Amino acid sequence: AYNDRYNAISPRKFDGSFLRFSGMNPEIRLKKHQLDAIARILYGGNTLLAHVVGAGKTFEMVAAAMESKRLGLCQKSLFVVPNHLTMQWGSEFIRLYPGANVLVATKKDFEKENRKKFCARIATGDYDAVIIGHSQFEKIPLSPERQERILEEQLDELTAQIQEANRGYLTNERAVTVKQLERQKKVLEARLENLHDLPHDYTVTFEELGVDRLFVDESHHYKNLYFTTKMSRVAGLAQSDAKKSSDMYAKCRYMDELTGGKVIV
Repeated sequence: AYNDRYNAISPRKFDGSFLRFSGMNPEIRLKKHQLDAIARILYGGNTLLAHVVGAGKTFEMVAAAMESKRLGLCQKSLFVVPNHLTMQWGSEFIRLYPGANVLVATKKDFEKENRKKFCARIATGDYDAVIIGHSQFEKIPLSPERQERILEEQLDELTAQIQEANRGYLTNERAVTVKQLERQKKVLEARLENLHDLPHDYTVTFEELGVDRLFVDESHHYKNLYFTTKMSRVAGLAQSDAKKSSDMYAKCRYMDELTGGKVIV
């Protein structure tokens, strides 16, 4: 009722019917919802593709990456996909764009002795797209300086939460909350200490890859992200965080800083 009577804000609708795809396989015709989704990616900023299974998200992302490069919106797209699907993604990419220059990571590429060389290939090569697995993505580190800054920001948030909790009125509630937040703070402090102790192995960092558009397939695998909260024992609020999710979040924040929130799909 409110929306019908009072709401004056209408979400933008994207129409991709005008799009023409240079280099796309002429035997493949994209459907209207796919064209509209590609227009949304190109002109609407960070995007979530939440279609049902089988609706053609792969071709949407591939076409969006190639159009982004053709239009000068990006230079190199990085696709992060489930480990067992990297080769399938590579073949689907070439099926849609037979002339594309695509680098697909293999399991061997991210073995310890080969990882630096492969990351250097990403950084120096003029690829239309690079396709790597979820676990491989996690092995490409952010610079220590950026990791340190993110941890310090989280520690500042926790410190503020602890100070606020100490001003609470209910003694038992305050004691439980402060203990919980103090535990979280110790975990972060230990991570920060470990970061300082890690030897620098001169691996190419994520910032040095030259990637300026990021596509994440099956993004629901990145859950249990760290956040500060005074609430405890509430179903659905995880008290632990997944390292892979924190890593993805930090890299997405870096991409947002680069582009103003326009290149993550």
